[in-house]
Amino acid sequence: MSSQSGPRRSININTFKKMKEAGEKFASLTAYDYCTAFAVSSEGVEIILVGDSLGMVIQGHDSSLPVTVEDVAYHMRCVKSGNQGAFLMADLPFMSYYSELNTLENSACLMREGAQMVKLEGGAWLADSTRLLVQHGIPVCAHMGLTPQSVNHLGGYRVQGRDPQKAKTMIEEARVLEDAGASILLLECVPTALGQKITESLEIPVIGIGAGPHTDGQIMVLQDMLGLYPGKPAKFVHNFLAGDTGGVQGAIRAYISAVKSGAFPAPEHCYS
Repeated sequence: MSSQSGPRRSININTFKKMKEAGEKFASLTAYDYCTAFAVSSEGVEIILVGDSLGMVIQGHDSSLPVTVEDVAYHMRCVKSGNQGAFLMADLPFMSYYSELNTLENSACLMREGAQMVKLEGGAWLADSTRLLVQHGIPVCAHMGLTPQSVNHLGGYRVQGRDPQKAKTMIEEARVLEDAGASILLLECVPTALGQKITESLEIPVIGIGAGPHTDGQIMVLQDMLGLYPGKPAKFVHNFLAGDTGGVQGAIRAYISAVKSGAFPAPEHCYS
């Protein structure tokens, strides 16, 4: 792979606000190393997430719970080296934001390694942590719906928000997090109608994964998008590499194009 690249784009949190206002979809993918970061950002992905999903797709665990801040920091360093102008987001892993000091120190660590935003999983109880981070200059993405760090509490990887009262609560809590200063909301594994309602209820951009086609952006784990992760894929996963003659780069381009045109996610990827 050549180390030469064209001019880097300038993408920041205001980019996504403008895209939402303009009705323009944006595409996000995970990456964990130099080569994949170079590949996805060169093709035009707007957000790269160094996610705690690395515990499963890189480390081989059965959940994201064993991932540490040091793990995410290491992979963020690798991704930053290959990034060609995408916006970099980092997960705060399991139990890395249980206190104010813990939250600030771990977020600062990831920002120093190249993150431009940190992502936390939870609902309205994250409002104080969100305000704290924003006050210290750290942008926040709030992650609601299915929150994999709480998989044991949730009783497995289940669709969230199907009960009308729980859906109502989720909408209210999303507004609380927006008011607390979250710049982006990531919504995972909820019914399409709820994904649409939350997206329309918020001024901040909403990224979906298994949240229907109406969110402002979409995200997938790179290994899922390429059909590399073993086992039965989740309903919201589509293998963009299968049948594509352009190889990995072609699959990335196909994913971005499908997100921006609204072709992905299709009805078969969504929950009723």
